Amino acid sequence: MSIWWSLHLRRDAASVPLARRLLLGTMETAGVDPDVSYDLSVALTEACANAVEHGGGRSSGAFRVTAYLDGEKCRIEVTDSGPGFAHAPSRTARVAADDAEHGRGLCLIRELADHVHFANRPGRGGAVVSFDKILKWRDNAPLMTAS
Repeated sequence: MSIWWSLHLRRDAASVPLARRLLLGTMETAGVDPDVSYDLSVALTEACANAVEHGGGRSSGAFRVTAYLDGEKCRIEVTDSGPGFAHAPSRTARVAADDAEHGRGLCLIRELADHVHFANRPGRGGAVVSFDKILKWRDNAPLMTAS
C-alpha cells in the first residue's frame, strides 16, 4: 500500500503549517516512526518557507507540495514558480553565521533527508526541491510492507 498527495498552496506563510500538519497526520496514520516523521516535517517546513520567500513569479502566487509514502521511503517535492536557483546549491555550501536570519534551510534539508535534489524547472522557471528518506515503522504499522 502507498499514499500520494499533492497540494497547490498560496505563497503565504500560513500555508507552511498546513503542509506540515498534513504530512505529520499522514505519517502518524500510516504508522511511521515519530522521529522520522519529525525530521521530514522540519525538512518540508524549510522547503515550503523557501518557496514562500523566494518562489514569487509573475504568473503565480502559489507553490506545490507533493508527497509519496511507499513501503520503504517517503519522497517530498516542493515546486515554485519563482526565478529558480541562480546556481545549484552545492553540497559544501557554507552554513549561515549564527546570528544570520536566513541561509540555513537548504543545509538543514540536506542534514535531515537521505537524498536531496535542487533543480530549476525546465522551460517554465521556478525551483524544485525534492528529498527522500528511508522510513522506519512502528510495530503493527498499517503501511509496513511484509518482508
